[in-house]
Order: sequence, then structure tokens, then C-alpha cells
Amino acid sequence: MLQAPTIQDIEAARKAFEANEPRDLFYRAATELVSLALEGRTSLSVAEALAVLLQTWNKMFYQYRRFDHQHFTDIERLISDHYPLLITFRQRSIESFGQEDESKVKQVFKAFEEILGPVGAAKCLHLLAPHFFPLWDRAIAEAYDLPLGERGRNADRYCRFMGIVQEQIQSLGGEQTIGRNPLKAIDEYNYCKHTKGWI
Repeated sequence: MLQAPTIQDIEAARKAFEANEPRDLFYRAATELVSLALEGRTSLSVAEALAVLLQTWNKMFYQYRRFDHQHFTDIERLISDHYPLLITFRQRSIESFGQEDESKVKQVFKAFEEILGPVGAAKCLHLLAPHFFPLWDRAIAEAYDLPLGERGRNADRYCRFMGIVQEQIQSLGGEQTIGRNPLKAIDEYNYCKHTKGWI
């Protein structure tokens, strides 16, 4: 079992992330665009707002797949099909995640994963509910002993990952102690440590 990060680890990761990862701008832009799109305060659709992050933070997935009109349509259908649940999760923190949520989380993750892959699904769900759904990538999942399998078969692993991240945030003292979105802070730590080896 991996050792939980400390506040010092989180702060070291933030510095390393800011120094080495210029794509954070796309995360901030996509987060704001998704909020505006959900509120109907931009001409962009929610799917278009999500695409800002998908095409920059998930480039490998699109190396051999087209991000075309059909793909946008598929993403829009996902959002429409799961909209009430996504809005409910958007208003929640991962600290409130419990066993009663697992079947719903697995259902929505599986649907998103079938269209976007396991990494893209987590990224989209995080943007739609940024304090509830954590981010991961293949290296992070592997580090947590949750190696990603075939597309459409990782919802159980993602639920287990949510439980681990929830425990990490609780051990750090929650959002008040971390001082910003704890899911983003944990992701920066995981990315810097497990994906890039910067810390």
C-alpha cells in the first residue's frame, strides 16, 4: 500500500507542477468553460468545453481516433443521459462519497469510459464534478495497484481509487487544511510522483 502524501508532499508537488507543466492553463480554462456552459453563460456546449481539456490533457487517446462531429455527439449524449446525476455529484465533495454511491459512480464511469477511455472518463467527470471525481492516468492507476484493463472494464478500479483518495484527503485534514481543491492537489502529487518522477 502506498504511503499517503503529507502536506509537505502536496506543497512540493505544487511547486514541481507549476515549474514543469505548462498545460495547467488548459485545466483552468476548461474548468471555467464547463462552469459557464452548465450555467448557459457561453455559446459553447458542455461537450465543447470538455474538449478543451481532452484534446490537450488526453492527446494520446486521440492519436489514432478522430475528435469529429460524431465524437462530440457521443459526449453530448453522455452528458444528457446522466445530467441529473452529474449535477448532484457536482454539488458534492469526495469526502461525502460512500458505499451507497458506488453503483451510480460505476454506472456513469462505465458509460463515459466506453466513449472516452478510462483516463478521459476521469478527466471529464472531474470537470463536471470537480470536488467529487478524482483524476488519474495509467501510471497513477498502476502505482495504486489498480492497473487499467480493457476499455469499459475499469469502473470498479475507479471506485476503489475514489475510496483511497478520500482517505488521503481526510488524513491531510480536508479542503480547509489543503487550502484549495484537494482533488487537484492530490492529482498534482500523483502526476509529479508517479507519472513524471519530478518529486
